[in-house]
Amino acid sequence: MQSIAVVDYGMGNLRSVVNALEVVCEGSQRVTLTSDAARIGEADRVVFPGQGAAADCMRAIDDFGLRNAILGAARDRPFLGICMGMQVLIDRSEENRGVDCLGLLRGRVRYFGDSHRDSSGVKLKVPHMGWNRVEQFRQHPLWDSIDDGSRFYFVHSYYLDTEDSGLIVGETDYGLRFTSAIARDNLFALQCHPEKSAATGLRLLRNFVAWDGRP
Repeated sequence: MQSIAVVDYGMGNLRSVVNALEVVCEGSQRVTLTSDAARIGEADRVVFPGQGAAADCMRAIDDFGLRNAILGAARDRPFLGICMGMQVLIDRSEENRGVDCLGLLRGRVRYFGDSHRDSSGVKLKVPHMGWNRVEQFRQHPLWDSIDDGSRFYFVHSYYLDTEDSGLIVGETDYGLRFTSAIARDNLFALQCHPEKSAATGLRLLRNFVAWDGRP
């Protein structure tokens, strides 16, 4: 039986991710919540979720000794990053006065701002919290059977800004158009929470557990 490791570094409600994966796997794959680098290294697929501040996440990753395990998995097998699990794959975040992240992918994580407004000048709440559309920037196996512009659930105050358009597979508008999903080779990551996004989120997770890691 194939296995899915959900990386546990003490940040966020990871049980909801595990539960959602178990629903879509229907017993076909073993889902394990783990902070053991060896078990992550042995897994066929890896899910890297997270919530909280960037500095706390990076500190926890290193305290658990998971940096190399995460980077290795992100390079050589189907890998899904969720929320903070997407942001810390990037070079650097503005959060906590600036934090160096894992540096696997090019980009910066930026703050929406305390006076963030839409195009008509209406002030928008930060954090960006609730349902919003993800426009599919390009095709990807994880978008299979998901309509372009489908709504997903978001909770975040910082967003990814990348000059590498080849990474972008999804965008979302919240006062500005920001990158909400990225992909490269065997890696897919998104800012929203598929485990909280009802049937559409479960469809994306189902696509992931069937994915062979090819673009």
